[in-house]
Amino acid sequence: MTLRSLFAVPFLLAAPAAFAGEQYVDGTGFAVSGYDVVAYRDLPQSPVGTPQPAAVPGKAGITAEWNGATWAFATEANRAKFLADPEAYAPEFDGHCAYGVSKGGKVPGNPNLWRIVDGHLYLNITRNVVGFWEEDIPGNISLAGGNWPGIEPAAAAASPIPAFTSLAPVK
Repeated sequence: MTLRSLFAVPFLLAAPAAFAGEQYVDGTGFAVSGYDVVAYRDLPQSPVGTPQPAAVPGKAGITAEWNGATWAFATEANRAKFLADPEAYAPEFDGHCAYGVSKGGKVPGNPNLWRIVDGHLYLNITRNVVGFWEEDIPGNISLAGGNWPGIEPAAAAASPIPAFTSLAPVK
């Protein structure tokens, strides 16, 4: 067993569940501000320290209900993929900021501030927070996973995403 694999074991054991509590829904009335959570898998992921590509807006006419929220999708195919396995596509921590959860709170997640790590979608609230998140992604995921069981039962964040206006869903 290598030193790297020794550190991977606690990280894997602390992996959070995406679907445990009340989904964050902003003023759009949609989970993830109306963006297509399946489409993230087709976007090229940028290196740490550089901005990610913009999220793909869902369409108001292609939706699904799951985890107490309405989800929008860019295509019928993406909707079908989501419905076949919603936990695989929904963002961790019910769409709340992953760094915020690592610090013990529920704050909104911005759909354009995202990263996929080990197959899980994580959102953050602001560009500044992304910098803190990226300083130690595995450590922050581990902290968030440890904090989540204690804060998951609390109501979803009610505040808007700072400096963000959703362009989704589209018609």
